[in-house]
Amino acid sequence: MVAAQAAIRGGRVSAADACAAVVAAVEVTGAWLTAASDGQAGHLMRVTDGIGELLAELQLTLGEGPSLDAAARGGPVLASDLGSADLAERWPGFTPAAQLAGAAAIFAFPLQIGAIRAGVLGLYRDRPGELTTPQLGDALLFSDAATLLLLDDQAEAADGLTDGTSAGGQPEDLARHRAQIDQATGMLTEQLGTGIADAFARLRAYAYSHDLRLADVAGDIVARRLRLRPDSGASLDGEA
Repeated sequence: MVAAQAAIRGGRVSAADACAAVVAAVEVTGAWLTAASDGQAGHLMRVTDGIGELLAELQLTLGEGPSLDAAARGGPVLASDLGSADLAERWPGFTPAAQLAGAAAIFAFPLQIGAIRAGVLGLYRDRPGELTTPQLGDALLFSDAATLLLLDDQAEAADGLTDGTSAGGQPEDLARHRAQIDQATGMLTEQLGTGIADAFARLRAYAYSHDLRLADVAGDIVARRLRLRPDSGASLDGEA
């Protein structure tokens, strides 16, 4: 099934193809895959639809959600009903936003081998419901396959065997979005006189407080339509 996705895409088998193939195999509505380490939100490598992309970006913006928990804990996070009170308490920002986006259940699987953590495979359904035992087993198999493929691609990129622009089968549009977020974060370190972590936190906070997508805020900063100030203020279109 993974090889069939690669054939459709016209490339060699990659972690992105495992993400695409898992949707039909496990009977979920959509999926996303991030590449990361040390429990960070990571780079979005593949999404199967717009809702999956929004769910991944919401977690990056809010700093909470099943993907981040799965990465930090090193084990699956199975949220079969986002309408439950315990999940609303666990992820107070993410849960209502995910429901509004169209998700009713989310299942996140860490991509790891031993102490090596490569990212997270996230699945969602538009209706609540648990994964059956066979579905859970298949999801774990796909996450294992994605882990091996992602680590293999990353190793080749590090050795200079690829150009590094499509490691894991990442589509060009997602690569551009992440590059723009990284560029905006770098610009903020200069504007705010702070480190990368604090600059990214400010970027996330601005997007969250203004109900904007992180990629859109990053685009405005890179295009110099928006400038954040050290006093927590902001100026638009080059205004002081």
